[in-house]
Amino acid sequence: MQKLIIQGGHELSGTIKINGAKNSVVALLPAAILSEEETTLYNVPNITDVTVLKQIIELLNGTITEHEGSLKINSRNIKNTIIPQELSGKLRASYYFMGALLAKFKHVEIYFPGGCNFGARQIDLHLKGFEALGATITMEEDKFIIDAKELVGNKIYLNIASVGATINLMLAATKAKGETMIYNAAKEPEIVNVATFLNNMGASITGAGSSTIKITGVEKLKSAIIDVIPDRIEAGTYIIAGALLGNNLKITNIIPEHIAALLVKLTEMGVNYQLGTNEILINQCKNLKPIDIKTGVYPEYPTDLAQPICVLLASASGISHVEETIYEKRMGHVEYLKKMGANIEINENKETIIGPTIFHGTEVKASDLRAGATLFLAALTAKEQTIITNVEYILRGYENIVKKLSAVGANIRIEEIE
Repeated sequence: MQKLIIQGGHELSGTIKINGAKNSVVALLPAAILSEEETTLYNVPNITDVTVLKQIIELLNGTITEHEGSLKINSRNIKNTIIPQELSGKLRASYYFMGALLAKFKHVEIYFPGGCNFGARQIDLHLKGFEALGATITMEEDKFIIDAKELVGNKIYLNIASVGATINLMLAATKAKGETMIYNAAKEPEIVNVATFLNNMGASITGAGSSTIKITGVEKLKSAIIDVIPDRIEAGTYIIAGALLGNNLKITNIIPEHIAALLVKLTEMGVNYQLGTNEILINQCKNLKPIDIKTGVYPEYPTDLAQPICVLLASASGISHVEETIYEKRMGHVEYLKKMGANIEINENKETIIGPTIFHGTEVKASDLRAGATLFLAALTAKEQTIITNVEYILRGYENIVKKLSAVGANIRIEEIE
């Protein structure tokens, strides 16, 4: 167990380079086992979710070679093995092995996935989609058993444009017989990244990034390479930090269109930034305007940045509102922001934030990944020392957070809890 210790109130100046996207790499690694040969991922973030996924691939008899941010995955000798609770329960994205193993072996046994608790996460969409392709599903206590004599393409309509379900069904359909159509598919950039990787292997996928994806099944998948796209949520988090404390803080290795919804809201608030081709220069703004935010599926405002921007909204003069439409339980940050001095009220899935707030350092606890990011943003602005426990959540999505923030002027360190 570890804790983050932050002495706030320091300007942030210099350069932060964004790493590969967590939400892409956690799907790309399971996708890699579909190859009959070797695949290589570049720009891989060094986060704990990746560590667990590598352990699962090695459990399945794959071999992984690492070199300076790249992973080479040899899938020639992959075996179909039960994925135990001690691995699957560490992250939600372990469910991508359902689609990958179902496509490869027509049989999967995996214990329930874990990860952050945001209430209902719609895994039923994944399961119904597998059934539409010809699979049968049995649940034994905490384990899924998914079987199919063969997978046959079908038309699948998603009631919710779920990223996880879209990717998982895309994986499963890659080697199904005939044609699969996914309607009301999610459009996130991470889906395009995964589809590109599969197509590089020899899959036949069109429409990724739109609401309709067509997959024509193939028999074999070959060697391929892919770059993990930059992490738009990591980028957004550090951009928010720059709006709070930046002095010509430069964030590099970004794709501006992936963070367009955030930039629109920052402009509404009066944040001072200059956008380049793949970087942004941002400065602290003293006179922030209150605004309203409603989360939605891409390209609308991302749910993963709804919690972090609350720190910026609390710093504005006036009343702001945040409405969460994706997850039913994503308010774990509110209790601790209030403990640090914020004036926030919750009504079901809506937050009312009254500013301006002067944050005070204290001891707080990360309840999930993005709640943890929210707390370290608040801690950076507080004049006193803040101690954040449950740091393991934060390390799931932010590589080298101490090194990156220290390099631009933050007073931050990580220690073991005795």
